[in-house]
Amino acid sequence: MDFGNNIISVRRTSCYTSDCGLYTDTPKTETSKRFVKIPAVVIELLKTHKSEQYKERAKLRSQWVETDHLFTSWNGSAIGVNSPYNWLERFCKRNDFPFYGIHTYRHLFTSVMIGSGVDPTTVSGILGHSQVSTSLNIYSHAFAENRIKAFDAVADAFDFTKRGNE
Repeated sequence: MDFGNNIISVRRTSCYTSDCGLYTDTPKTETSKRFVKIPAVVIELLKTHKSEQYKERAKLRSQWVETDHLFTSWNGSAIGVNSPYNWLERFCKRNDFPFYGIHTYRHLFTSVMIGSGVDPTTVSGILGHSQVSTSLNIYSHAFAENRIKAFDAVADAFDFTKRGNE
């Protein structure tokens, strides 16, 4: 976590198996290790969250389990792999929002990047895909829409009827 530059690093993943229980591992591929730049308003919320964690840690003293996880259970220990999903589902129900699951936000984020003209290689790197073709296959519809926008932009640039009398 680099609060000064609004960056979160993705270096590990939480996993669960019935044999091992909850454990931390490396991401699926080397390119899955990446950083994500976060809006300043979100960083401020995360700073507040970390401050609250420090207060809890001080209160619990020896009961606090020291980890470097950003989101933890009440005593600092790692949360279950389904906890963020379950939290979001409860939050949506309490606030009468539709619930589509966490992965929908990843797709929204990606669609906004593509719609803003971010190139496929950069999109793929941000998502942690090991090959650009993975991103192109999953988001082919969004990239196709961008190609249409690109063609329209070129057509507009050469449409001399829109320029008036220069």
